[in-house]
Parts: sequence; structure tokens; C-alpha cells
Amino acid sequence: MRHGARLKNEKGLFAQACEIRIGDHRVLVAVPQTFMNESGQAVASLVRRAGEGARLIVIHDELDLPTGRVKIKDGGGSAGNNGLKSIDAHLHTNEYLRVRVGIGKPPGRQPGADYVLKKPGAAERAVLVDAIDAAADAVEAIVADGLEMAMNRINAAG
Repeated sequence: MRHGARLKNEKGLFAQACEIRIGDHRVLVAVPQTFMNESGQAVASLVRRAGEGARLIVIHDELDLPTGRVKIKDGGGSAGNNGLKSIDAHLHTNEYLRVRVGIGKPPGRQPGADYVLKKPGAAERAVLVDAIDAAADAVEAIVADGLEMAMNRINAAG
């Protein structure tokens, strides 16, 4: 992890988590350990742990963006993403920040669910590795510079 912290299993969180610092801000970083379509269970437990006033940023895959493209979005619908649907259901809101990582549209008539579950090819993996770094940059920008500045910088990038 870029901040030198290690994710650990934490009892009752349904996630691996750790705290890092970005400037003067404490940030709880977590990866749900549930099935993706049940990730709301983990996110709800993390939100409870983080406490009142904590800001939630969810990083997720996005079929509606070209592979490797990263964009920040404030609230909105799930666009068919079952992980987001689960988060919305458990939190009773869709008003949280998202860092969307493009994975592109499935080829031909391949169902979206089959496409997101398949292992990407080597060329696609290389693009996604860069996108993961860009997603981490986006989170750091939101925390350090605020949502508007982060959106202006990240969303304008090619």
C-alpha cells in the first residue's frame, strides 16, 4: 500500500481495513471481504466504525467508462452495479462519493455479469494497474484538496 499500512481483518467489519493519514486527515481504507453483491454489509459496518460525519468514498468498476478511465462522481444511481445496489440498500442512501474505474463494455452480447467476473487479458491488466494508481490519486485529491478541485483535475484527465 502506498502509505506503508497493511490491511488487516477486523472482527465484525466484514472487511480488511487499516487507517492511514493523508495530510491532517485520518482515512480508513478497507476492502470488503463479502461477495461483491453483499458489499453493503461491509460498508455499513465500516461507516458505523468511522462514526458520525465521516465521508464515504467507494471505488468501483464501471462498465460505462472506457477501460482505465477514472472519474469521480458525487452520489447517483447504481448503473446496474450490484455492489452499489447493496451499499445503497444497507446505507439507505446513494449519496456518497464514488471513484469510478472504467472497465469498458462487454464485447458483443456478453452479459455484463459474465464480463466483470472474467479475468482481464494481459494488455487490459496493464491499463487497469495504472487505473488503480489513478483511483488512489483521486481519493488522495478528494481528501487533500476537496471534492470540487479533485473532480476538476481527475475528471478532466484523458
